[in-house]
Amino acid sequence: MDGELPKGTARRFMKMASLPVGFAGRTAFGLARRLAGGAEDLIRTEIEERTARQLFAVLGELKGGAQKFGQVLSVMESALPEHLVRPYRAALTSLQESGPALPVRTVHAVLREHLGEDWRESLPEFGDKPVATASIGQVHRGRWRDGREVAVKVQHPGAAEALASDFGHLIRISPIIDRVTGGELNVKEIVAELRARTIEELDYLHEAESQAVFAKAFADDPDFLVPAVVEATERVLVTEWLDGTPASAVMADGTQEDRNRLGLLLARFNHAGPNRCGLLHADPHPGNFRLTGDGRLGVLDFGAVVRLPDGPIPSMGQMIRACVDGDPERMVALMREAGLLRERRGGRSGGSGEPEDWGWLTRSLEMLVQPLVEEVFTFDRAWLREAVRRATLTKDAEVLRERMVMLPEHVQLQRVWMAEMAMLSQLGARIPYRAEAVAGMPGFAAEAAAPDAAAPDAVAPGAVAPSRDS
Repeated sequence: MDGELPKGTARRFMKMASLPVGFAGRTAFGLARRLAGGAEDLIRTEIEERTARQLFAVLGELKGGAQKFGQVLSVMESALPEHLVRPYRAALTSLQESGPALPVRTVHAVLREHLGEDWRESLPEFGDKPVATASIGQVHRGRWRDGREVAVKVQHPGAAEALASDFGHLIRISPIIDRVTGGELNVKEIVAELRARTIEELDYLHEAESQAVFAKAFADDPDFLVPAVVEATERVLVTEWLDGTPASAVMADGTQEDRNRLGLLLARFNHAGPNRCGLLHADPHPGNFRLTGDGRLGVLDFGAVVRLPDGPIPSMGQMIRACVDGDPERMVALMREAGLLRERRGGRSGGSGEPEDWGWLTRSLEMLVQPLVEEVFTFDRAWLREAVRRATLTKDAEVLRERMVMLPEHVQLQRVWMAEMAMLSQLGARIPYRAEAVAGMPGFAAEAAAPDAAAPDAVAPGAVAPSRDS
C-alpha cells in the first residue's frame, strides 16, 4: 500500500545505517585534525555535535521505533549534556507531536478497511490534514455522526514491521547514541523496554479499553480531563476531541503560573491513576498532555499503561521514605523483604565479619529524592543532570546496579518516574511535590513525621539531600 512505513527496505535501512558511517567519517576527520595539531577538546566537541545533528535529523525523518526512541530523548533532554542538546532542543520537542504524515489516499484506505465503505456516514466531517503525527499513528480532527467533535487516530500501515526493524537497528547503533548522549542513558535497556511496551500500543482495542477505564475514573474531575472513547478497531481509534495548550507550548512560552499548575497536575495524575483505577499512564511525554482553558490537565494516548490492580505498591513508598530520611538500614530491610537486593559475595558481611556500610545506597539516590525532602521544590535541568549523574555514573551507582534486582514492574515505574522528573525540569516547575507523595503514595507518610509545615523550605530530619535555593 502506498504510504506504508518503510519496513526492512533499503531506503529505511540506509537512513539508520548512515549514522555509524557518518560517525566513522567524522572520527577519521578528527584524527586528521589532531595529527595536524588541532585542539583535542574542541575537535571532540565538534565531532559530538555533528553526530548529534545527524542523529536527531534521522530520527525526525522516520516513524516507528526510531521516532519512538527520539521521543524518549526529547523527554530526557533535560538530563543530557547541555552543549549537545541546546542546538537541537526545538527539533527534539517537535518529535513529541509531529512526524511525517501519510498520504491522504492511504488514510482513507485504512478508514474504509476498519470503519466500512460507508465510513463517511460515521464521520460526515473529516480533516484530511493530520493535526498530529506520532511514531505509529497520526490524528485527524472530525465530527462524529452524533455531532460530537472527535479525534480520529489512524495507525500507519506496516507499523509492526517497521518497529521490529527499527529496534534492531537501534540496538546495533547504541554505542554511537551512547556517545552522543554522553553515556548518561542506558540505550540498550531503553530500547528493550520500548520494544516490549510498543507491542501493546499497536492494538488500539487495548488502548481503547484502558482509556475508557481512565475516562470513567476521572469523569467530572476538577483537575483532570480524559476524553471518552467513541469507536475503536485494531487500527482506528475515535475519541472525543480535547482542546487545550500542549505541554510543549507551556514549556516553551508559558507563564510561571501555568508551568507550576501543569507540573503540579502531572505529579498528581501519576499518583491518582493507580489509586483510582489500578492503572498508571506509562507514556509521559509532552505530546500527551494539555492544559485546558479551565486549568485542568487533559491526558491523551493510553496505549501504554502499567497495570497495578491492587493500587500503588506500599513497599515502594516505604523504601523511598527511608531514602529521604537517610536511613539505609531500613531501606535495606525493605528491599530484602521485597526481593530487590542481591547479597554481596561471601554473604551479608562479605566474609569479613564486618557489617556492611550501606551508605552507597542512599548516596546514589540522594538528589533524585530531593524533591521529596523539601516542602516546595524547584525543578530545573541543572538539578536533573546532576541527579542522573550521581544515580548512573558514580561508584555508588555502580554498586547499586550490581546489587539491586529490578523486577519488570519496578523497571516500568522507574521509567515513568524519571520521565515525570524530566518533564517537571523542562517546565522549571516550583511545586509542593512532597505533599503529592504524602497524599498519593502509600507507605511514604507512615514512616515518619513530615517536616514543619510552617517552614516551606524545611528539610526532614536526617534527610540525605542538601537544601537548595528554590
